[in-house]
Amino acid sequence: MLGNYSSATEFYLLGFPGSEDLHRILFAIFCFFYLVTLMGNMVIITIVCVDRRLQSPMYFFLVHLSVLEILVTTIVVPVMLWGLLLPGMQTISLTGCVVQLFLYLAVGTTEFTLLGAMAVDRYVAVCNPLRYNIIMTSRTCNSVVIVSWVFGFLFQIWPVYATFQLTYCKSNVVNNFFCDRGQLFKLSCNDTIFTEFILFLMAIFVLFGSLIPTIVSYTYIISTILKIPSASGRRKAFSTCASHFTCVVIGYGSCLFLYVKPKQTQAAEYNRVVSLMVSVVTPFLNPFIFTLRNDKVIQALRDGMKHCCQLIRH
Repeated sequence: MLGNYSSATEFYLLGFPGSEDLHRILFAIFCFFYLVTLMGNMVIITIVCVDRRLQSPMYFFLVHLSVLEILVTTIVVPVMLWGLLLPGMQTISLTGCVVQLFLYLAVGTTEFTLLGAMAVDRYVAVCNPLRYNIIMTSRTCNSVVIVSWVFGFLFQIWPVYATFQLTYCKSNVVNNFFCDRGQLFKLSCNDTIFTEFILFLMAIFVLFGSLIPTIVSYTYIISTILKIPSASGRRKAFSTCASHFTCVVIGYGSCLFLYVKPKQTQAAEYNRVVSLMVSVVTPFLNPFIFTLRNDKVIQALRDGMKHCCQLIRH
């Protein structure tokens, strides 16, 4: 849509290919996923804040993880849903594109930093249970969370700045349902090899920087669990880590495919599918992962529902 050597002031999001009927079906599916994601994570935040049995570092981190899941899906999904309702392509301003990409990357970086911290928390709980309350004090937990948020948002300033310093002269049609960085690079007439390589190294630093303590922590955790003589003891010890471990596998798996590659300009269909995993499917699954596999959370939910039913009856 743009002539040569002109920079875009707005972009068109191509969204999903297919007929209007397919778009309506996708709208219903993604709207359902989004509402369940919001509800599920809000329930987790509420019960952890209300129930005294869940006042521990593990659940304190879980509240912040739920907030991040709500944010990451809200940054992308409403725009995607609006695009599915409109005929043709959806317009997004340059400023809107900058804000969306920055928030998406910053929240994602914060989430991975927090997942790494949660792995260390599980290591201390399983391998040093007697010192757990001494090490994981409220001051330590608050510091970890603040550092995670600040690091996530500061770390993504330069990558987003570098992305929008490019001149977009080939087209202003982004072949995705949000302002995907890989597709933005495809629209640039600049030589992006150096920038893409630096962004690749930064993605390696974030993902592997948080994955290494996770791997080390779980190596010690598994080693400690295997030394427990009784099967019930081993099962109980592993149950405290199972939810976090599942979340790590899903979260890191999708983002390794999406961001840790030297060439950011991957095939559009590939980027679209993995982006859906990161921004829709994973936030949708996490509330179920952290509730269905956690006896304390299930009990807190049951008690909360009983209390609500008693209030309604009276």
